[in-house]
Amino acid sequence: MTLANYQFHYYFSGNPDKRLILFLHGFMGNSHEFDQAISLLSHEFYCLTVDLPGHGETKVLGGDECYTMPNTAHAIINLLDDLKITKCFLVGYSMGGRLALYLTLHFPERFSKVILESASPGLSTEAERVERVKRDEQIARKLERSVNKNDFAVFLSNWYTQPIFGSIKNHSQFQHLIEVRLQNNPIELAKSLRLMGTGYQPSLWEKLKENTNPLLLLVGEDDEKFIDINQKIAKTWKCQLKIVSYSGHNIHFVNTMVFVKSVREFLIEAEP
Repeated sequence: MTLANYQFHYYFSGNPDKRLILFLHGFMGNSHEFDQAISLLSHEFYCLTVDLPGHGETKVLGGDECYTMPNTAHAIINLLDDLKITKCFLVGYSMGGRLALYLTLHFPERFSKVILESASPGLSTEAERVERVKRDEQIARKLERSVNKNDFAVFLSNWYTQPIFGSIKNHSQFQHLIEVRLQNNPIELAKSLRLMGTGYQPSLWEKLKENTNPLLLLVGEDDEKFIDINQKIAKTWKCQLKIVSYSGHNIHFVNTMVFVKSVREFLIEAEP
């Protein structure tokens, strides 16, 4: 999949003389997902954020196949090539974490250390994938019926009632989070969910054993579903697992300081 199929929106911030971190946002996020964390890391790192297909201002110029995980991963590598970035750190959240795991397993030479926040390797059985695709299709249809801003706002409010998000709706900046999410196009989000959702993506469970890069797994203490998933990942191969207190699925938003401390310590320690 070539860059000609995409018009990526991205931006750099931080210190261009320092090591670069590529940040990949979650479902319904955009390139500003990590702004608060990046503001605290900007003196020590050079940071690159990108709107993934179906999100933000990135335009997909090719067909629907451009939204799939393998094609998105190849497009990200092509973007890095275009930007003359041969190797960098990688941080991915949720959907972006699943993509980050795919990237590090298929292009290990491009990433020196990887942090996965609230991520998974997908689903291990065909039955699980079929069931998840059915569920995601129902959500995609709700998104397609939410083209009105008020309807989309209701969808988002309901979305964040899921147990994995813990008490995120009580956060003082929750309304700002909703406003940022509202900048997305629900039709494009539906395409992303259908084609890069957990049920549709290739399962990475078997390929986990091939990982060669240092890896940190972050998961919130209120996110029981992903604690279980990440504990299973940690048993599959050697990596670090950190369960973050006072956090649900979206750690970098609800507990930014601990997230930043975790990123800083993992990426800087033992650096040559």
